[in-house]
Amino acid sequence: MSGKPKLYYFDGRGKMESIRWLLAAAGVEFEEEFLETREQYEKLLQDGFLLFQQVPLVEMDGMKMVQTRAILSYIAAKHNLYGKDLKERALIDMYAEGTTDLMVLIMMYPFLTPEDKEKQLATIIKKATQRYFPVYEKVLKGHGEDFLVGNQFSWADVQLLEAILMVEEKSSSVLADFPHLQAFKERISNIPTIKNFLEPGSQRKPVPDERYVETVRRVLQMYHNMSASP
Repeated sequence: MSGKPKLYYFDGRGKMESIRWLLAAAGVEFEEEFLETREQYEKLLQDGFLLFQQVPLVEMDGMKMVQTRAILSYIAAKHNLYGKDLKERALIDMYAEGTTDLMVLIMMYPFLTPEDKEKQLATIIKKATQRYFPVYEKVLKGHGEDFLVGNQFSWADVQLLEAILMVEEKSSSVLADFPHLQAFKERISNIPTIKNFLEPGSQRKPVPDERYVETVRRVLQMYHNMSASP
């Protein structure tokens, strides 16, 4: 391995944010190259780095990796955040997939029309409180341990905290009926590497604004594909 991992993406959250979170949780420093022009994106395509013509792209350990799930799995396995055996890994995968499904709804939100944003917000809150958060509340209550899987800090915990904070940005009281998730949020937020990432000045990205949305649309030429979210 030579140098820090290098992340190629927009200067905003999107699908890369979970990768930033996981690297930060593992205590790994990383560099970023922000895509701001169509020409940058086309050069990555021409150089053959975007296997499926998509970002995120992460360069680490001599590899140029695409596909968010593959990148996250690699980082989790490398840094002992992927359970102790195959059964724990399966649980971590299940929980991470659930939080991903919820987060995708939020990733789409900035790209919607005002009318669709109102509907999407209601959907986000409903699914968070009725479909996803009850699952994690039950898991934590059921085994009485600090973490979701194997009483050991894992990728699943990192991504659940990320999802909780994303939903709280849309509705601050969303955890009102989930005491175990409230305690979980407090615990995980105080893990030193996570705490550092939550501090101002870290590489954590803010809530997407119009500048981010316009940059993504311009670079990916997605003006006529409003259902897409990077």
